[in-house]
Amino acid sequence: MPKVKKKRPEVNMDMMPFVNLSFLLLTFFMLSTKFKAPEDFQLNLPPSHAKVKIPESDVMIITLSPDGKIYFGVDSQQLRAQLFGETNKLKTSMPVTLEELPSLVQQAKSANPKLRAVIKGDRDAAYGPAEDVMNALQKANIARFELVTELVTDR
Repeated sequence: MPKVKKKRPEVNMDMMPFVNLSFLLLTFFMLSTKFKAPEDFQLNLPPSHAKVKIPESDVMIITLSPDGKIYFGVDSQQLRAQLFGETNKLKTSMPVTLEELPSLVQQAKSANPKLRAVIKGDRDAAYGPAEDVMNALQKANIARFELVTELVTDR
């Protein structure tokens, strides 16, 4: 006598929790994303083969524009508000003079001792302002700084 096979019951999976989880994750990542603020001017960075990454936090950035102006910025909004005032805390960098730079660097360094100095300069900028910025950093007792370059790969 042959055995009669029972029909298996169909399994229905409810996909609604999966959809809810997907939208919750999507919303979380959209709201927690940190967008890069727009720059005040366009820089053409000099080429380099160095693969050293610049830190993303605890950084003070000194930017040299192609026309010789100096901009100073820090990555922390609270420190920017302390240095430049509450109205300028959302600006990534502020124009400064060469005479103001050592005192601003010392104030920033005293507020956050972990800060690292980074110099971004345009490829076509004159060397004189860069040398003046390096001398200003030495006046502020900062002997180590990093230069931002554009990575060039060999083919």
